[in-house]
Amino acid sequence: MSTVFFTGFPGFLGSALVGRVLDRSDEETTVTCLVQSKFRDEAERRAEEVAADHDAEGRIDLVEGDITDPELGLGDAYDDLQADTVEVFHLAAIYELTMDREPGKQVNIEGTRHMLDFAEGADVDRFQYVSSVVVAGTYEGEFTEAMLQEGQKFANYYETTKHMAEVLVRQRMDAVPTTIYRPAPVVGDSETGETQKYDGPYAFLDALTDQGNNAVVPAPRGASDAEFQLAPRDFIVDAIAYLSDIDDSEGKTYHLVDPDPPSTVDVIKRFGEVLDKNRTVVVPYPKGIVEGLMASLTPDADLLKSGGLHYQTWPATFDPSNTRADLADSPVELPRFDDYVENMVEFYLDNPDIDDEGMN
Repeated sequence: MSTVFFTGFPGFLGSALVGRVLDRSDEETTVTCLVQSKFRDEAERRAEEVAADHDAEGRIDLVEGDITDPELGLGDAYDDLQADTVEVFHLAAIYELTMDREPGKQVNIEGTRHMLDFAEGADVDRFQYVSSVVVAGTYEGEFTEAMLQEGQKFANYYETTKHMAEVLVRQRMDAVPTTIYRPAPVVGDSETGETQKYDGPYAFLDALTDQGNNAVVPAPRGASDAEFQLAPRDFIVDAIAYLSDIDDSEGKTYHLVDPDPPSTVDVIKRFGEVLDKNRTVVVPYPKGIVEGLMASLTPDADLLKSGGLHYQTWPATFDPSNTRADLADSPVELPRFDDYVENMVEFYLDNPDIDDEGMN
């Protein structure tokens, strides 16, 4: 029996994507999810839900393991699983802008190396790799899907590790049939607002809800002109599910981004409108000076300490030519920010116990 091997389950994207892969596969194909032991209970709960929702009882297998181990923590089971695997979806990573260097290196870089080794040994039909638009780092100007090593610098270890991991993936593309996906920063589902953690633009919501009817939010100078990239989970999942199932996607990289994104100031003011603020004032400040004071920030300075300051005036823009062309005949469309912002805010207000930790 053949299997599709997943990392990143029961994470935010992985949990939704597993069901989509089961839907498109024949009944003899299973999905095997590599799960960290600390998430075993959550993974079992999610697997039951996914199997029930997609009429796939008995087709999801959970194996405990660790991508930082060359044998993925599978021991004697490694060879048998490798022999049965026909496709790999590698989503597992530490998604933290403020992460430390060593764990980021071990998970994001070495973990990707180990998954490439597994995929090459399995002679898979495809290695589906989820990267990120942050590989652009501090690049100024239009960053195309073909670009990667452009002499750019990086604002944090997360960017560095995702860039280095994608370099490894591209180096192996002659030996391993591969498709690379670079999502924009992911927010909640466009229909329900559901998300697994509050980071990125949710810091603006934190700032706004802590104030009265007249709110003041700081933003770096230039934020009114800077594109603020974000995309809802359902678009990312729908796009990967579709693109991973077409022959034309082999060897390509896809920017899963908003081709016409709002500015940072637009995002803040739109949040203010949805929260029924009488007035939302965005106060510009000199970004360079604030960055120099980051080390002395108090724990309450969420907008600045989150590591997302860089993205409020991100100098890169993203060309999604491959994505636009290969989704043209599909039912997959990216909803506009205005179309889902109310659902995003409603979920945030109704679920105050979610934090910015997520599942890594």
